[in-house]
Amino acid sequence: MVLEIKDLYREIVNEHNLYPAHRGEMEKPDLILEGVNPSCGDDIYLQLKLDENGVVTEGLFNGSGCAISQASADMMLDLIIGKDKEEALKLAEGFMSMVRSTATPEQIEALDEAAALESIAHMPARVKCATLGWKTMQKMLNGEADKVSTENDLE
Repeated sequence: MVLEIKDLYREIVNEHNLYPAHRGEMEKPDLILEGVNPSCGDDIYLQLKLDENGVVTEGLFNGSGCAISQASADMMLDLIIGKDKEEALKLAEGFMSMVRSTATPEQIEALDEAAALESIAHMPARVKCATLGWKTMQKMLNGEADKVSTENDLE
């Protein structure tokens, strides 16, 4: 059973890393923010379009980084497109709780495929990779304009 879960985790991460649905350049994004993880070289630019009600209508990312950071950003965009700001931030809160091993079963279930990254909680060096896109999105939607860095994170 444990081997099957690890295989599923690898398959989901590889799929989102190799064939991301949300990788690219957006014309005229409403919001764009760079996120950096200096410890392993992850560097992403998250781009979002929101409608007049604050619903994420489109999202793309570009940049470079490890498979976990790229896959996590792609899974995050799968989840937040079509959601309003509050829903997107709630999903991010659930993801952060999950990688700290404090999430409720409901929070994990709401994360859909991103829940495959739950085991990251046991790999502290990879938590920064997995959370980069999520933290960038949180800062972006909260109106904070500075570049995001996971350099001093203890999570």
